[in-house]
Amino acid sequence: MIWLMRLAALSAAIAIAAGAFGAHRFSGKEAEWLRTGGFYQLVHAVAVLALVRSAAQGPLWTLLGGAALFAATLYAIALGAPRWFGAITPIGGALMIGGWLWLAWKLR
Repeated sequence: MIWLMRLAALSAAIAIAAGAFGAHRFSGKEAEWLRTGGFYQLVHAVAVLALVRSAAQGPLWTLLGGAALFAATLYAIALGAPRWFGAITPIGGALMIGGWLWLAWKLR
C-alpha cells in the first residue's frame, strides 16, 4: 500500500512540475497542454491518495492509469512529439471517466 501512495505522490510531483514548466518555459498551445495535463494528473493523484485504503482498488487503478495516459500524451505533444499522440489522449480521459463511474457504482 505504501508503494501505491508513493506512486500517487510521484504523480502529483510530476503534475506540478509539468504545470510550472509550462508556465515558465512555454506559451500558447504548449503551455495549455502542460497546464491541462498537470491539472488532471494532480486531481487524480489526490483522489488515489484518498482511496488508497479503501476497497475501491479497481477504480483507483483506473483513475491513476487514465490520468497518467491523458497527461503523458499532452506532455509529449507539448515537448514536440508527433501530433497523432493526441489521438491517444481521449483513451486516458475515458479511463478517468470510467474510474469515477466505477467508484460511484461501488459506493452504492
